[in-house]
Amino acid sequence: MNVQQISLQQDKWLENISILNIEANIFLLFVSPSFSQKKEVLDFINNKYPEAIIMGCSTAGEISDITVKDGTISLTAIQLDKVVCKKASIEIIDMECSYKSGQYLAKTLYNEDLRHVLVLSDGLNVNGADLVSGLKSIVPNVSITGGLAADGSDFNKTFVINGDKIVDKTIIALGFYGEHLKVGFSSKGGWDSFGIERLVTKSEKNVLYELDGLPALELYKSFLGKQADNLPSSGLLFPLSMRLDKDSTPVVRTILAVDEENQSLTFAGNIPKGAYVRLMKANIDRLIDGAADSAIGANKEQEKNTELAILISCVGRRLVLKQLVEEEVEAVREVIGEKPSITGFYSYGEIAPFGEFSPCELHNQTMTITTLSEC
Repeated sequence: MNVQQISLQQDKWLENISILNIEANIFLLFVSPSFSQKKEVLDFINNKYPEAIIMGCSTAGEISDITVKDGTISLTAIQLDKVVCKKASIEIIDMECSYKSGQYLAKTLYNEDLRHVLVLSDGLNVNGADLVSGLKSIVPNVSITGGLAADGSDFNKTFVINGDKIVDKTIIALGFYGEHLKVGFSSKGGWDSFGIERLVTKSEKNVLYELDGLPALELYKSFLGKQADNLPSSGLLFPLSMRLDKDSTPVVRTILAVDEENQSLTFAGNIPKGAYVRLMKANIDRLIDGAADSAIGANKEQEKNTELAILISCVGRRLVLKQLVEEEVEAVREVIGEKPSITGFYSYGEIAPFGEFSPCELHNQTMTITTLSEC
């Protein structure tokens, strides 16, 4: 496995990309929505590498090595010598298609040699929890990681890159096959829960209507104080911790939208009736420690063999960390060492198991890491 990681700058991308010198068969592109020459970049890669798999998505910040940037493309060229890959994609009509779309992608990619699936999805028109459930229903014993495309903190329009196309309402999945793939993964947060745990008494998929029989939005606003005036964007700073029952591992859910008329909250993942939720807030040191913990989990099986680390962190973490955001990436580098290339993006949702023996889940507000190498 050979990896070349390049940060493409607006109006200098041709100069930047000219240093490509490997026989790449996969390109990952994490693209700022403001990068105006993205189609020209795609055309260049497709012309020079006509047989390569090209995929990517829009971001709320691009991760290149230990830097976090805006207005760039984090381009990663990958040359696999032993591992075989196959890409599948599907266009969706609306969120109701998410579960069946996951099933379709898994069925398209599945054979007995499938070892891992990397998923990149539209971030606003897909129910990420249903997508993950659909994937798991077909390939329950195959590891799955990835994330939902972002649009800064605007929540207006996201896109994915599928070959030579830049499209929305699309999900892409890349299957890795064969015994020569070595993959690690982990997802950790570092948020602190506070207040009492409340029961979800009315919800529909990812729309929450009532907690303990009270209007969800009214109750949520009562905790936010002046921050309530800035919803939904301020909701990124106060996600919910959710447990399906008293014994399950909590996952984090982030607000995407509010509805004043229905007094409801729309989240990036499902909030089932009967689940238990608590409000969360950020502790900067714990967020950075969470990124380091995720790196430890993703790298433990790789020893010193990791060639590439794909970091998918949440836009909410970036808004909290502000000028300290690169510290969570630096924390990952300290764990995995200087050898691996690092790429990634800030997302609207992260897809991964918590760790090696956990099922895949949709997460919010986590640092999710996938490590790859050939053996």
